[in-house]
Amino acid sequence: MMEFPERVQINEVVLRDGLQLETKIASLEEKETLFRQLVEANVQTVEFGSFVHPKAVPQMANSGDFYEAISTESAGPALIALIPNLKGAELARLRGVERVNFVFSASDTHNEQNVNKKTAESVEELKAIQEFCGKNGMVLGVSIATSFGCPFEGEVPPARIHELTDMLVRMQIGIITLADTTGMANPRQVSELLSGLKDAYPQQKFNLHFHNTRGMGLANILAGLDAGIDSFDTSLGGLGGCPFAPGATGNVCTEDVVHMLHNMGIETGISLEGLLTASRTLETVVGHPTPSYLLKAGPSDRKYPVPNK
Repeated sequence: MMEFPERVQINEVVLRDGLQLETKIASLEEKETLFRQLVEANVQTVEFGSFVHPKAVPQMANSGDFYEAISTESAGPALIALIPNLKGAELARLRGVERVNFVFSASDTHNEQNVNKKTAESVEELKAIQEFCGKNGMVLGVSIATSFGCPFEGEVPPARIHELTDMLVRMQIGIITLADTTGMANPRQVSELLSGLKDAYPQQKFNLHFHNTRGMGLANILAGLDAGIDSFDTSLGGLGGCPFAPGATGNVCTEDVVHMLHNMGIETGISLEGLLTASRTLETVVGHPTPSYLLKAGPSDRKYPVPNK
């Protein structure tokens, strides 16, 4: 019988991963409106943007200005910036960003497409990034892209993920995210990989980042829950994808995930009604319908009865 956590942490990534593939570049005002609505929905962690070269990802060129506009409230959600290198960390620091997430790929080919470096070179740079963040009081998390498969190389052996995870654990990285960059994971793979990692590193905090490219996003989250994971990246409306990977499509949809969890009796602290309000605004911002199932069908009122403890 599956065992599930009582509460799950949802990390909202629409303002970064969700918008970075959109043809339209959202204005600061549009991003601020979406952010305020996410705050109203009680989202506690927001990946607000990335510090990358504006020619590579023009949708993220205003991330610094956006951070300055939304970081004035001390009681607001935790704000995280994605960084691909030390330069990104330095730019984030100049804007006053306190939390960053460094990403590198398990596969060399995707890492070269993403940041023009071999994986080993990015891992070496991580050491300098960790030193820089430590000196400047910045919280550093790390994401391993293509953890469940690479669009260029195919299968990524579990041993490779164990090797990279072991390195990050030894570096005392607080949160390690395993990312299914182009939706290649399946539930059995997720269950086996994460169960093994949890057994090997029971004190390590893991986060999962799934894409719904092949329609298995919710099933993979269910497998992650069963493996003991209680933290997931999701994107409002199901938007998003990697600009440097063929066939990339949207993330697992926040409102669909929250609806599933709440119906299962698992708390998130997030208002589903608030998410739907933000999701409707998102469709206006991007100018097209999103993949959100819940926005189309509406929520089900059925809840799983939580047994008395």
